[in-house]
Amino acid sequence: MGGAVALLARDDVPARAEAPRRTPVTSSPAPAPSGPTASASPSATPSATPSSSPPREIQVPPEGPGTFTGARIGGEPQGEGRIRRYKVEVEDGIDLDPDEAARAVSAILGGPRGWTRDTAYGFQLVPSGPADFTVRVATPGTTDRLCFVTTPSSKGNVNCRVEHSVVVNLKLWVQGSPQFDGPIEDYRALIINHEVGHEIGRGHETCPGPGQPAPAMMQQIKGLRGCTANAWPYDSQGRYLAGPFVP
Repeated sequence: MGGAVALLARDDVPARAEAPRRTPVTSSPAPAPSGPTASASPSATPSATPSSSPPREIQVPPEGPGTFTGARIGGEPQGEGRIRRYKVEVEDGIDLDPDEAARAVSAILGGPRGWTRDTAYGFQLVPSGPADFTVRVATPGTTDRLCFVTTPSSKGNVNCRVEHSVVVNLKLWVQGSPQFDGPIEDYRALIINHEVGHEIGRGHETCPGPGQPAPAMMQQIKGLRGCTANAWPYDSQGRYLAGPFVP
């Protein structure tokens, strides 16, 4: 995130960003569901790590073909609110298995400090069929195209939510940010919680006061303003970590 604009929702770009862009972004047909399903129960800790396997190195190509393959797995509904169905797709040519990415996203969205802590929200990972939104993991170059990035200093360094797509920059997913003081799993949680927060209608917030956790909806890349880095919408007691609304 240092010097990057890692948590922009791209609602700060011209209104044309809200219109579909005719870029070659297509999804390969998802095979029938197979393999283990994503966990539907919240994890016991706020960590978003989907497994205890040691981390492996993932290469980050600067550009990809702009086509995507969907995860084959689905999961049970998570949360008590209106269920939003979502898919997870990974750009072709990336050394990241779509099912692996889907498990990570599912663990974040169903985590005990995630959005499902509020009974208004619910999510369900689906491998095919209708979906309310899609989470796409893409190379930096493809992310720039989908997020309508034109500012040179921002190129290769953003995630975004455009239309009903949450676009996750592979570079930030793999390398994290020097501005975020925490494990890479928590930084990934911040990406998903922030951008999916926009998908469920949440706007930007700012620091509520020195020494307090930064809201998940704060653009923490622009500076913490005295707050401490934080990836989650809620604390361990279920209290929403709010900050003043940013118009």
